[in-house]
Amino acid sequence: MSHAYTEDQLVEQPAIGLFAELGWQTVSAMEETFGATGTLLRETKGEVVLVSRLRAALERLNPALPPGAITAAVDELTRDRSAMSLEAANREVYLLLKEGIKVSVPDTERGGQKTERLRVVDWEHPANNDFLLVSQFSVTGALYTCRPDLVGFVNGLPLVVIELKKPGVPARVAFDENLTHYKQQVPSLFWFNALLIASNGTDSRVGSLTADWERFFEWKRIERENEPRRVSLEVMIRGTCDRARLLDLVENFTLFSEHKAGLVKVIGQNHQVLGVNNAIVSMLAARKLGHGRGGVFWQTQGSGKSYSMVFFAQKVLRKVAGNWTFVVVTDRVELDDQIAKTFKATGAVSEAEGDECHAASGAHLRELLRGNYRYVFTLIHKFQTPELLCDRSDVIVLTDEAHRSQYDTLALNMRAALPKALFLAFTGTPLIAGEERTKDVFGDYVSIYDFQQSVEDGATVPLFYENRTPELQLVNPDLNEDIYNLIETAELDPEQEAKLERELGRQYHILMQLPLFKLEPTNLTQNYGSTESFRLREDV
Repeated sequence: MSHAYTEDQLVEQPAIGLFAELGWQTVSAMEETFGATGTLLRETKGEVVLVSRLRAALERLNPALPPGAITAAVDELTRDRSAMSLEAANREVYLLLKEGIKVSVPDTERGGQKTERLRVVDWEHPANNDFLLVSQFSVTGALYTCRPDLVGFVNGLPLVVIELKKPGVPARVAFDENLTHYKQQVPSLFWFNALLIASNGTDSRVGSLTADWERFFEWKRIERENEPRRVSLEVMIRGTCDRARLLDLVENFTLFSEHKAGLVKVIGQNHQVLGVNNAIVSMLAARKLGHGRGGVFWQTQGSGKSYSMVFFAQKVLRKVAGNWTFVVVTDRVELDDQIAKTFKATGAVSEAEGDECHAASGAHLRELLRGNYRYVFTLIHKFQTPELLCDRSDVIVLTDEAHRSQYDTLALNMRAALPKALFLAFTGTPLIAGEERTKDVFGDYVSIYDFQQSVEDGATVPLFYENRTPELQLVNPDLNEDIYNLIETAELDPEQEAKLERELGRQYHILMQLPLFKLEPTNLTQNYGSTESFRLREDV
């Protein structure tokens, strides 16, 4: 008789039951048999794709395509990618899932062959897909056989891998000792992976296949931002593996970002998914009512606001009908460059396209807005005149840090240039007194993810403030004499001398000028609660 307090009884079986409640078929592969009548119809443990289920799904989703096209698609999805890096293989498969597979079919009208696009996943109708959860799924690699606790298959492809530990064992152990080992030993399982989950039943984290543990994050809310925040395996599964939510996360909240260190896979965090979906609902409502106020998107600095902008734009382009153009407006050169760089790194725009649609001057901005570009990046300072530049209603203006610069002449010029555009304000700070006009201009909040939530989630490091006066040490014993000599050389009149004496006699003015001094730290420690003392160097 099995013990009642095992990982299987406390964590795995409740998780399987929850998947079944969410509409997944479930099966155990602990005693898997192989062959045409086997448990999963696999021939060997080396197979990571359930080919029979994949073929059946492709036939069902593409009834007009001949068997040869289905076979070609199966071959393309299952071909060996071991010569590629894991992240490159994953990106290649992801694009096949998202965009479909080009197949050659007979052209019955004109003769010869023609190209059709075969669907791998029905993104619009989740129930049309095949969702199967397999527990204790064994996979044999070159050296070892690995057995993840739970693997979620969509149309026969292993999109979700979950590793569980019993309560009391840190969830990180599942990442360090299991998931990391699996990626090394059976990389083919992860060519198809959408997300990884590590949990001990309470502490539960989700991340991409390129993320280290510090970039695995919790999922605390399921449907709405105003839900009580809870950390549990149940919230994680309902929030990420509900069939519709999983497909939304894979289709619309997955990016591959090119960096000098290599390719990084980014999946939307809980606050980004909820916030972007709220913003799209608000944008569509504003469009229907004709007022153009898309709302205020407040997500604190350091929580991935630039990625949220990419997620928003990419989902609108894919899911909302229209010939959309996004005008990304900032008020600082460094922000302008940073956001454009994020869009280019994630492939939202190519390097060449990103440079071409980045306004270099007011004249260039006029040229871009009168054209038909998908993205335009600009500083608000380039709206120099109140002339009409584009009267299309399918233009969305994404303004960063909108509360700083959206009410002066330049902002009025921008609105005159784009009278029918929809405006969505992104900000990393809350609207304080005097900035409430942002809501009058852009509408109400569509998403709130404040600093405290971000710190609790580990997305932002905590900020500590210590109210203290810096310690100063005078190391030039002749300082007073030097000052007297300077005053005499300046030949000040009695009134000027008296004023100077009053000013220099107050320590406050010296302390407030510290940025002008060259400060040398004499004790630095790594914990936030430390104090730092500085001494004033003689050469200043």
